[in-house]
Amino acid sequence: MPVLILTARGEEADKVRGLKMGTDDCITKPFGLLELLARVEALLRRARDGVGPAEAATARERFGGVEVEARTRSVFRRGRPVDLAPKEFDLLLALLRAKGGVVSRLDLMTQVWGYSAAVVSRTVDTHVAELRRKLEDRPSDPQHILTVRKIGYRLRV
Repeated sequence: MPVLILTARGEEADKVRGLKMGTDDCITKPFGLLELLARVEALLRRARDGVGPAEAATARERFGGVEVEARTRSVFRRGRPVDLAPKEFDLLLALLRAKGGVVSRLDLMTQVWGYSAAVVSRTVDTHVAELRRKLEDRPSDPQHILTVRKIGYRLRV
């Protein structure tokens, strides 16, 4: 959970104290609305990516014989590159970030395609089928990209 401090205390020592206590950013009054929004967006983007700047260069997720590098949007299966469409890659990242938890179809539609309302679509299912075809040994009997009946999908890592 990102933490942003809004404070009237503008001394450097106060800001440093707040940052050392574990906050992610600090902004002092008076501040402009555009600056505040930009800082919040940056914090949310880093939280969504799940990777801080220091870890970004080396972060690789693995499951089965598949390696995923979010920073370069690269996927390898048994050491060989796998060509994924942009939405396939975003879908795979959403499943990876759930850390084995179930992600509903609606949540996937929101995270990957940006839909904010319940949309009746087979888009998620179609993209999952493509991911299975490209990443699973036996797509008809998947071992990693699993269906959770009537809910959505999860990734077994």
